[in-house]
Amino acid sequence: MGTIGLYRSGLLAASRHLPLSGCVAALCLALVAPAALGAPSCEDIGAKAPETRCEALTVGGRERTFRIYVPAHLAAAVPVLLVLHGGGGGGAGMEELTQHGFNRRADEAGALVVYPDGVGHGWNDGRKDMNSRAVKEDVDDVGFLRALVASLEKRFPVDAAHVVVTGMSNGGMMTLRLACEARDVFKGFVAVAASLGADIAPGCDAGGITRLALIDGTADPIVPWAGGTVSVIGWTRGRVIGAKATFDHFMAAAKCGAERDDAPLDRVADDGTQLTLHRADGCQDGADLRLYEIDGGGHTWPGGRAYARERFIGKVSRELDATDETWRFLGLAPEKPAGPV
Repeated sequence: MGTIGLYRSGLLAASRHLPLSGCVAALCLALVAPAALGAPSCEDIGAKAPETRCEALTVGGRERTFRIYVPAHLAAAVPVLLVLHGGGGGGAGMEELTQHGFNRRADEAGALVVYPDGVGHGWNDGRKDMNSRAVKEDVDDVGFLRALVASLEKRFPVDAAHVVVTGMSNGGMMTLRLACEARDVFKGFVAVAASLGADIAPGCDAGGITRLALIDGTADPIVPWAGGTVSVIGWTRGRVIGAKATFDHFMAAAKCGAERDDAPLDRVADDGTQLTLHRADGCQDGADLRLYEIDGGGHTWPGGRAYARERFIGKVSRELDATDETWRFLGLAPEKPAGPV
């Protein structure tokens, strides 16, 4: 499951001020009754109003909501970035977790940034043994996200070569599912605090993938770096194959010849984390695949908000700004604006 909505303002405040027993109770409540902890993204704006507006789209007879950031000026060919929240969360929470950083970069590039909402605050990312509404109802989230992009293409001059997606935890795993099943629509992928689900990995045919990055902490207490059971305060949320195995899977799909590692970086001496970048080398068609290994990093968005106490989520690394790195890696370079919206 992953972040389970801890970054929503109410639970964030509770986790910082409650004693251990109270915080655990709040976490358990988030798992068993997430709907009670926050309204859909259209209403769940927290203490700070988002810069986005809420919109809805009906897909397969189900109304789906999302928040969208439209800058004052759009590029002539508009890049689109989808940002997927973690389990238990919503689009508004993801906008806050990333500190509106994608919106600022969209202003410069004339790009659209979209923060979709999962059903029941979660995504059907391919893990079959998750006790979530999205999985129980077998929600077609791949179909929803395809339809969302198609709806944007009817309204804006979307650059189809720059429709990309990122996400954290459950949203990161959904990002990886899109890398397996929707590369005709999405051309770049960044998954944070996530790896391939064990159920979906054997059938993930990612041949032809050209751009994918993983950003994972070795000390993630929720999604284990080496693979295994995803667990939140003892609640199991399916199994993953691990960061390195996921990287190897996509390297094989892209027919890469070798792995090249950069020297470890330690930009912030007292940070308690260290970054090593693993790059795929000699890939067919010049694919760019990367694994950002954050030694000592937790279940967090590097450079983002510390949405709960470190004892529950681990360290937020400052060695990497995941928002900035995602934007640059996905090739969302500024273009000359075409004019006002």
